[in-house]
Amino acid sequence: MSVTTAFVVCEYDVLLPERGVAALAGELQLALFRTHAGEVFALGNQDPFSGANVMSRGIVGSRGEVPTVASPMFKQVFDLRTGECLDDPSVSLPVYEVEIVDGQVMVNLSEHG
Repeated sequence: MSVTTAFVVCEYDVLLPERGVAALAGELQLALFRTHAGEVFALGNQDPFSGANVMSRGIVGSRGEVPTVASPMFKQVFDLRTGECLDDPSVSLPVYEVEIVDGQVMVNLSEHG
């Protein structure tokens, strides 16, 4: 039997489209992103290339139909859905499942994807 650990991180309305926000869930640093389409993604906040906790300050965009965030440090681009680095597929960010419940952003801290 697996245990699901979900945290209410913030209200959905405080997330601005195409902007990142850092959040602390327990001792885990998250980077939350809301797209123009209204989807919310949660990734690990630590940039795997620099080791700095800065992904929430990344540049949100897209490559084709893929929603992305570019690291503010060295500009590697990551898929918001899978965490995969599009510039180096051997590297990825942890991805966490997000659910919006009664206007609250809930993040399941079991790594997903």
